[in-house]
Amino acid sequence: AVVSQVGERLYELFFKNYTIKQWGRNPEELSAEVARRIPVRENRDSRYFSDVYQGVPSNGYTKMVENILDHPNISLMLETDYFKIRNDTDCELTVYTGQLDRFFAYEYGTLEYRSLELEIKTFDREFYQPVATVNYPNDYDWTRITEFKHFLGEKSDKTTLCFEYPKADGEPFYIVMTENNIRKREKYILKVRSLEESDRHLFIGRLAEYKYYNMDQIIGESMRRVTEWLKNR
Repeated sequence: AVVSQVGERLYELFFKNYTIKQWGRNPEELSAEVARRIPVRENRDSRYFSDVYQGVPSNGYTKMVENILDHPNISLMLETDYFKIRNDTDCELTVYTGQLDRFFAYEYGTLEYRSLELEIKTFDREFYQPVATVNYPNDYDWTRITEFKHFLGEKSDKTTLCFEYPKADGEPFYIVMTENNIRKREKYILKVRSLEESDRHLFIGRLAEYKYYNMDQIIGESMRRVTEWLKNR
């Protein structure tokens, strides 16, 4: 999928080693769908996406989520393992966003996930890099550095960066689209569909569907699925 778009030389230069670093395996072992997510353009637009409207919440994502949860009908149980309490709960609808295989007690085997170690550093300089995110396909242990200051145009003589180190274990961030994992996913998804037909469960998100989503896509899909459930009720 990549070579057909950019040729062997740019594939070797930009994509091959980044994929090996990020996923811990050769690109040939991964579904072409992973590569198709990467935009290729022939202009000088340095943004990752090509959407007409792009942005971040004016007060940040933390404040956005706080505003969503600040409602009398919403209560939170933090530091709680859902699997330890699910048999003691009775609700009309469970929206599950956790690991797909864990929900079904790994009946068809474990699915692979990749994790990240995020290292936050602050430097005494106005800027560290020319754009918000820079990838490092061939050098260093990290895959990319994000400099948040570029997003909102803050003015400061300091800058804070996030270094991303991929790893196999830890909190799951990414699904791993190999043939073996996709075959297992198909078996689990049959059980998901059966549960969802009962009208008491929705499986939504990267982990719960074992499917790639960008943030805007999953927000849209969540709203669509819940709206559909409410209409059916």
